[in-house]
Amino acid sequence: MLPLRAEVPTERIHRLSVAQYRGMLEAGILKSGDPVELLEGWLVEKTTKNPPHRIATRRVRVALEALVPSDWYVDAQEPIVTADSEPEPDVAVIRGRTEDYATTNPPASAVGLVVEVADVSLPRDRETKARVYARAGIAVYWLVNLVERKLEVFRSPALGAEPPSYGECTEYGIDESVPFLLDGVVVGTIAVVDLLP
Repeated sequence: MLPLRAEVPTERIHRLSVAQYRGMLEAGILKSGDPVELLEGWLVEKTTKNPPHRIATRRVRVALEALVPSDWYVDAQEPIVTADSEPEPDVAVIRGRTEDYATTNPPASAVGLVVEVADVSLPRDRETKARVYARAGIAVYWLVNLVERKLEVFRSPALGAEPPSYGECTEYGIDESVPFLLDGVVVGTIAVVDLLP
């Protein structure tokens, strides 16, 4: 018997709302920790993380925690909520305290910075994730590019643009430092080499 191939259906398919996705979690259809996230209304399988990804994620989190003001906190691989998605960025800097979100996940309006660490996920992180974060109005998106060993910083979401995008993208090489901005204010700088494994 030949193995079945997974193909994109030609029939009309249905997108999920964030509320429907949350309902599936509450009903136990999906479980916390299942390897999926809701992106632009679609259930998307998360990529497997390899050791360099894990190391870079930890380095980013530690670097940001050393600089984040007391009215913000750093979270890792936890969901945030946008109008049509519930992504789980590798790292996010969120306004307030984690206890402020005891009954709901943090909304995009509370997110000052999202970070994705990319190796095999590079195309998705550059395209789909950038669209999701730009559409949500998240001011700054860092893409830790493990493939090319650099940091890509997206700023100035073009709200209302189709497709959603960021107005600026600056690349920082391994010998450079990146400013860490919250609400448009530089909180500190981080050496790119300190983020890469």
